[in-house]
Amino acid sequence: MTKPDPLAPFQWLNVSENRGGGPLGVIFSVAFFRGLDLAEVVRRFSLGEHSGEESDFGALDEKAYDFVEETEGGEGGGHVGVFQAGEWCVAIEPSGWWVTDHQVVTRLSRGCEVLAVTRHDYAAEHSFEYAVDGAIVMGYRLRHPYERYGSDPDRLNGSMRKLGMGLDKPQDDAAWDAAWNDNYDTAVPRGFALAAEVTGVPFTLDMLDRPMLVGPIARCRFGGSALDR
Repeated sequence: MTKPDPLAPFQWLNVSENRGGGPLGVIFSVAFFRGLDLAEVVRRFSLGEHSGEESDFGALDEKAYDFVEETEGGEGGGHVGVFQAGEWCVAIEPSGWWVTDHQVVTRLSRGCEVLAVTRHDYAAEHSFEYAVDGAIVMGYRLRHPYERYGSDPDRLNGSMRKLGMGLDKPQDDAAWDAAWNDNYDTAVPRGFALAAEVTGVPFTLDMLDRPMLVGPIARCRFGGSALDR
């Protein structure tokens, strides 16, 4: 009997730009919050200025598109949409990457638990951050699972090995090439598969059809996000 591919449910998040990029495109973040309600997640992103408006992914995507046009893409998508999935709140940040910024995720995780994954094809820095109560427990760039950091960088090693990630740093040119080839196309689905292992919430395509609370991400007038201030 053929063993199911654990990455198959997450390949929709890995569609290349020349094949349309998928519904979330090639730059986006998804974060899982435990210990907060939906409105509080939105308030965290907006620095307390907004509790969210009931909406859907189409409206969220349109707001993010307009924001990118206005700011020429340098500040992300400017908006987040949040919905409930079991005991976790799932936050989608179209065209954005703030939730895996080290300073931002530590602020967002105060008094709660946050696991976040970013796909960013242009920066080539697909990222994973797992933070609890203001401290990063484990993080890594998705194409470099052997370079982990945080207060407990080996916390998720068992789940990572289960997903076929090589956790030992390559020691020679041949090993570096092999690691790069192994991780290049699988990094994003493996990151989301790891998120599902930890949270018990697989981020599937049908989740984009759920109603959500949509709100702005805080900005400062000189550009960038105020979340890291």
